[in-house]
Amino acid sequence: MEKAQKRVAIVGAGASGLAACKHALERGLQPVVFESSGAIGGVWARALASTRLQTPRTLYEFSDFPWPPEVAEVFPDHAQAAAYLRSYAERFGVLERVRFGCRVTGMEYAGVGEDEVRAWDRWAGDGSAFGDGRGQWRLTVQQQGAGDVEVRALVRTVGTSYCTTAKFVWLIFHSSTVSS
Repeated sequence: MEKAQKRVAIVGAGASGLAACKHALERGLQPVVFESSGAIGGVWARALASTRLQTPRTLYEFSDFPWPPEVAEVFPDHAQAAAYLRSYAERFGVLERVRFGCRVTGMEYAGVGEDEVRAWDRWAGDGSAFGDGRGQWRLTVQQQGAGDVEVRALVRTVGTSYCTTAKFVWLIFHSSTVSS
């Protein structure tokens, strides 16, 4: 098991995972990003060459990292979007935090006692963490020599799977389920 002190696991190196890593670094945490593929960028790493942003680039821009001036198109193409995300990752030191070829196959919260393990159902939905902070997440990572990893916090930025437990009462939306 790896030491969990101030460690944050981020699953997925798409736009959201890269931003989460950058913000964790700014707060003095030690993020590690697990990316199952061999490239950052999420959908932009594997999109068809003819794919373009479906929203204007000004709406697909990090607030502290503008698009380069040479990208004048309102709807940048696949290569420009992938290059933008890579530049962002390089600029903020995120790229060296990414472990490529690492698929997270299991996630389990291990609290310090039975009450804390069950404390997730008391989460207020306001961004505050549950428990007293002594618990940790145990991840099973599939890659040669990776094994189990323990971290204090977990950010999952992949896919459209949701928590389906009956105790979770918040309404969840994902852009893939909304029609125009």
